[in-house]
Parts: sequence; structure tokens; C-alpha cells
Amino acid sequence: MKRATNDLSRSPTMPVPLAFPLGLIPTAAHSTLMASFLNRLFAPELADGELDFLADRVMLIRVSDARIQVRLTLEQGRLKAVSSNRAEDLSIEGSVYDFLLLATRREDADTLFFNRRLRLGGSTELGLYVKNFLDGVELEGRLGPLLKVMNGATSFIGRFGR
Repeated sequence: MKRATNDLSRSPTMPVPLAFPLGLIPTAAHSTLMASFLNRLFAPELADGELDFLADRVMLIRVSDARIQVRLTLEQGRLKAVSSNRAEDLSIEGSVYDFLLLATRREDADTLFFNRRLRLGGSTELGLYVKNFLDGVELEGRLGPLLKVMNGATSFIGRFGR
């Protein structure tokens, strides 16, 4: 007899022809690009010290289906890429689709974690700080046209992903 699987824990994955080239880019490049983007996006919060909980702590974001890893820390009030020789204090793993659901606010972090679509490793306390920070930030106005692109990508992967 076959055991029933929990469909809630399954997410559409990025189509391989799109994901494969992303995995060829080194972690350092992904991390540097993401740090630059997030420094702009979270500039007011960085100036107010709202991300100080990341000071000297390493956060790893692993996008499993795209084979992307982003390693970040906070130094001198700015997010910076971190080399892979430093152990992470927190890891968050999920698919492109699930991170897009989170970023576009189509799904909240609690639901994604509860349904095991996003997986947390390391410091639970640090994970709660990150989650609470993201819950409290209003990004819709800051993302502008990028929000429309992200919503389109979410729909595309939801429809055509494996």
C-alpha cells in the first residue's frame, strides 16, 4: 500500500532550462548581487538599525531548484557577501516559487514554514528576527515594476514548473 504524500509540502520547481545556468554562477557573485539589491531595498531599515540582529552573523539562503546559495552578514550597517568558509548561523531553504510567494506576499512566512515549503536551520531565534523583520516591512511601493515581474514569474513557475 502506497503512503499518501503531503501535497502542501510540494512546490512547483523552476524549469530546468532556466535553473541550470543559474547554478553555474558562483555563490560569491549571487551573494554580492543580492547584498547590493537588499542594501538599496532596505536602506531606511538599515539606517535605523533594524537589521542589527544580523551583525557578525551569517545567513545562508539556499534556493534549491535553482542551485543558488546566497551568504550574507551585516557589517558597518550594510549587508555584505560572506565567503563560504564561514559557518552560517541561520539557513533558509526553499524553491524559487516559494521565495517568490513570500516576496510578493501571496503567502506568509508562517504558512510556508508550517507546510515545510521553507526550511529553517541553525538559530531559531535569528530566524524569528528575520521573519518578524520581513513581516513588518512594506515593500510593495518600493519594488515598483519589479513586483509585477515577480508576480509574473510566480505565475509562470506555478503553471509550467515541475
